[in-house]
Amino acid sequence: METIFTDVLCIGAGLAGERVAIEAASAGFETICLSIVPPRRSHSSAAQGGMQAALGHSAMGEGDCPDVHFEDTVKGSDWGCDQEVARLFADRAPEAVREMAFWGLPWNRVVPGRSTYFKGGKQYEKVEATEKEGLITARDFGGTAKWRTCYTSDGTGHTLLYTMDNKVVELGVRVHDRVEAISLIHDGQTCSGAVARCLKTGKLRVYLAKATLIATGGYGRIYRETTNAVINDGGGAIIALDTEVVPLGNPEAIQFHPTGIVPTNILVTEGCRGDGGTLLDVNGQRFMHEYEPEKAELASRDVVSRWMTHHIRTGLGVKSPYGDHLWLDIRHLGEKHIKTKLREVEEICNNFLGIDPITQLIPVRPAQHYTMAGVRTNKDGAAYGLKGLFSAGEAACWDMHGLNRLGGNSLAETVVAGKIVGEKIVEFLKGYEVQYNTAIIRSGVIKQQERIERLVSGKNGNDNVYEIRSAMQDELMERVGIFRNGPDLQKAVENLQEIHERAKKVGLRSNGKGVNPELTLALKIQSMVRLALCTAYAALQRTESRGCHAREDFEARNDRDWWNRTLATWREGDDLPTLDYEPATQVVELPPGERGYGVCKIISCDGDVIGDGTS
Repeated sequence: METIFTDVLCIGAGLAGERVAIEAASAGFETICLSIVPPRRSHSSAAQGGMQAALGHSAMGEGDCPDVHFEDTVKGSDWGCDQEVARLFADRAPEAVREMAFWGLPWNRVVPGRSTYFKGGKQYEKVEATEKEGLITARDFGGTAKWRTCYTSDGTGHTLLYTMDNKVVELGVRVHDRVEAISLIHDGQTCSGAVARCLKTGKLRVYLAKATLIATGGYGRIYRETTNAVINDGGGAIIALDTEVVPLGNPEAIQFHPTGIVPTNILVTEGCRGDGGTLLDVNGQRFMHEYEPEKAELASRDVVSRWMTHHIRTGLGVKSPYGDHLWLDIRHLGEKHIKTKLREVEEICNNFLGIDPITQLIPVRPAQHYTMAGVRTNKDGAAYGLKGLFSAGEAACWDMHGLNRLGGNSLAETVVAGKIVGEKIVEFLKGYEVQYNTAIIRSGVIKQQERIERLVSGKNGNDNVYEIRSAMQDELMERVGIFRNGPDLQKAVENLQEIHERAKKVGLRSNGKGVNPELTLALKIQSMVRLALCTAYAALQRTESRGCHAREDFEARNDRDWWNRTLATWREGDDLPTLDYEPATQVVELPPGERGYGVCKIISCDGDVIGDGTS
């Protein structure tokens, strides 16, 4: 059995994982990143729109500052975030953007003089100041008071990741790609690394580390209709949940993005609407301004997704063989704008839909996009439950997003949290020594070897892993989607429990050797269903509506009873997660109030009812 020692083990080599690795390596600590794909193919590269930071350089961002960014983030979270973390994030974001520029990232820059922009389909004029020429500019995004989303056309994730990976190479960080961590090595108190499986040979190896980071992104692939890549199936959340002591924070917090294209669900960036694109119904009419007069298409993602779904429910969706959808119109932005600032959108539409967005409408509807849920950590990125375990990025519930994430705050979080958590890991490692317990390591390896042997030999059973995954995905789409209610959630929990029992009896059709996607899925399918159960069961218990969690039977946001965070752990032998709760925030800088968009019915902390449920 190959055993590899290192100071820091980063499970995941996307933006968050590599940013932590850079911080650790810069401080002289040996660092290894594990990745199931080559780093530059990480899902971070798919992010299009931009990275929020309060620079205030553009004319429409004038007067912006971290205080405004903080306030937007807290409101966007529907007061579900940790305000201490949101403050830390907003204050450090400008530093992170400038640092990426210093490393070579080609941010779009301010061009002085008069120019036009679109809002709600109408054209307006702005004047960029001469003295701001060449500074990093920004575009508009949903739920923000100022234009602060820094961008590189609509390929921001791509340029960020390539720049970050160049720095990783420069610092000599080792990246072991096509390797997947399948369990953490721990004694119930301290994490000391991971057991991993080579996806090329199928062989197991052990990584022993003083500090272990989970930065594997989200787990959108538990849903059928998702913008996530196929690699986002919850590997990091699974190995944390399997410890029985590390909780997932807010598993019910699942974000749907308004503009997944139909039928592939590939994302077209919020930058389309930020740059002035509009949503149209079957009659070619705008509708968002009727529901949200102030923000219209640029309300927060949870709000826009709900109104789009509501509009389709009223019979105003466009019929198609793939279900009803709506239209995204960016034609009025013009060929030059689309071919420069939205060029990836043009390529996606041409390549996957066979339509030209310069002259044609884009078919869109909400699709699962992001998990605000993740490995629960403190403000330093240290995971609850195990010393030496950390998490960052979408894999973590840090928790600056609460029950809804604003667009542009995800790319920003990967870099900002990566930097902050990296700094804290460096502090943790200074003077820290660890003794590895060979019995625990051996036991962990044997357990994984036996799991694989049972699957390959057929001792588990012969249920088809792909059919089980499909059943799980259908259940979540049907009953744990944008709108939720008690009877549907209860039925989802019951059905998922049955699917969970089936997942214990998976058998392989293949021989299990070498490159084997079936075995890879079979090793995690039971825990994927557990993630689905965490989502459905936590949603059933949360009897309020907050952010992305919209209960049709409990329409008010209930700050009196539910201004808290769900913590879900799973104990071996149980058929449901154990749910505990903690206050959403210990530091209250911005007391709960109205967001300024979305439904405004709130049960306040003292029990008063605010608003009438209209926006």
